[in-house]
Amino acid sequence: MTTGSSSTNRSTADGGGISTFKGQERALRADRLGTGGLLLSVLAATAPLMVVAGVMPTTFAVMGIVGQPLLFVLLGTVLILFSFGYAEMSRHVHNAGAFYAYISRGLGGTAGAGAALVALVAYNALQAGIYGIFGFEVSNLFATYADLTVAWWIPALVAAGVVGALGWLKIDVNARVLGVLLVIEVVLVVIFDVAAIADPAKEGLSLHAFNPDTLAGAGIGTALCFCIAAFLGFEQAPVYAEETSRPHVLVPRVMFLAVAGVAVFFAISSWALTIATGPAAIIGTSQKESAGLLFTLTESRLGGTFTDVLHVLFVTGMFAAMLSFHNVVARYAFAMGREGLLPAAFGRTSSSSGAPATGSLSQTVVSLVIVIAFAVTDDKPTGDPTAPVLHLFTWFGNLGALGVMVLMAAASVSVIAFFVRRGAAAAQAWRLVTSAVAGLALLVIATYTVKDFDVLVDAGPGSLLSRVLPGIIGLALVVGLVQGAVLRSRRPEAHARIGLGNEAFQLEKAAEAAETAEAAEAAETAEAAEAAEAAETAS
Repeated sequence: MTTGSSSTNRSTADGGGISTFKGQERALRADRLGTGGLLLSVLAATAPLMVVAGVMPTTFAVMGIVGQPLLFVLLGTVLILFSFGYAEMSRHVHNAGAFYAYISRGLGGTAGAGAALVALVAYNALQAGIYGIFGFEVSNLFATYADLTVAWWIPALVAAGVVGALGWLKIDVNARVLGVLLVIEVVLVVIFDVAAIADPAKEGLSLHAFNPDTLAGAGIGTALCFCIAAFLGFEQAPVYAEETSRPHVLVPRVMFLAVAGVAVFFAISSWALTIATGPAAIIGTSQKESAGLLFTLTESRLGGTFTDVLHVLFVTGMFAAMLSFHNVVARYAFAMGREGLLPAAFGRTSSSSGAPATGSLSQTVVSLVIVIAFAVTDDKPTGDPTAPVLHLFTWFGNLGALGVMVLMAAASVSVIAFFVRRGAAAAQAWRLVTSAVAGLALLVIATYTVKDFDVLVDAGPGSLLSRVLPGIIGLALVVGLVQGAVLRSRRPEAHARIGLGNEAFQLEKAAEAAETAEAAEAAETAEAAEAAEAAETAS
């Protein structure tokens, strides 16, 4: 691709792998994803097997609430309400910056700058945190099936390199990798669900887990925090808007399919766990088995071979989630670089694949640094989950989840502001109502998350850690807002671009074309005048 810029042409001619895009080329490659590819890319981030095997038993064990299936139904309803406004916004704004682009279009560029940094920190945390549990589980696989002792950080570092390499490839290649892993995961979980329902515990096919009475207790707020993290990923659909052929159609469609599908899938799967043990025994069994609950239940019903395959797919599912979050972080960084919120180098894509190469590379470096930091400070014996799971995965996972919840609440407010400013409040009235309800619910859940962060990260009440980790999100927001305010004061033209994405450069291109046409017209007029004057002199 060329822009007519000599510098760009030289870069390509020199064989560089990265080209800087201007005008219409400062965009990701379009037409790479259809409904299926986009849906698979989004759903991979939810890591269904990791949720069923890890999040669900933990929530049963820690919070002591039997009604987890009902929580998934309630949260799915809240997120569908959120999606009505969010999806409508996606018809008007197509930007790889997604959350921060929407927030800037509704609440202004300064708010958008704050949201951009929160998104970058949150998704980086989610992605890096998974390396902890991934490395730990791979280490266990080596110990179990090959009788080899491998430190958790070795497979984590290898995975970071592989994810980084895949991040440089075309997004449709990534989608195929994610799709294969995701489909296999889902099929295996469905097989367990069917087996559990076909062979229930002594209480039979009880619907007790859907009884509202099961949600009584002080732990309901924290249980919501655990469960909402399972949905993270569906909100990523707009990130890929520039890489689809019909973003105004595909993005809303995928969002609703993802939210509804995840809610139903997790509600049924968590219910199947209660059926397999019996509602009265699910809490005690989860406390005893912890993350081994699903594998214990499958071995007794489906045999050792199935359980062994499930263990392997548990790991590949985490890999798919890491790759999905990696792609999102790279695109946020690209959008921020394109709009002046990060150095211009981030607003570049690979000349061969069209992927946001600099953003991908930077995300890989961040992940490597975090994994190495936790590896160096890990003084526990190999096989101890303290550093990789209880610290890296738990701390960073909850940190990221809090950041995304804050972004979703802010996006709900932004949707209302966006349509009111456009004079479309009456036409979009019901969407504004659903956005308000969802935004309030998300704000309440985020408040509970901050309040109960010590429980979420297994720290003591009032511990410094339970204040520092949420404080990172607050600090990112403040730094981003300050950056936005400085841009508004010193570079108002850059501030005006925040959230516009490639639209800003299309406008620049049109303005440059108009200036060129005016200059050409002026030159022609001057030449005609000179010719007329020369003719008059000659006569």
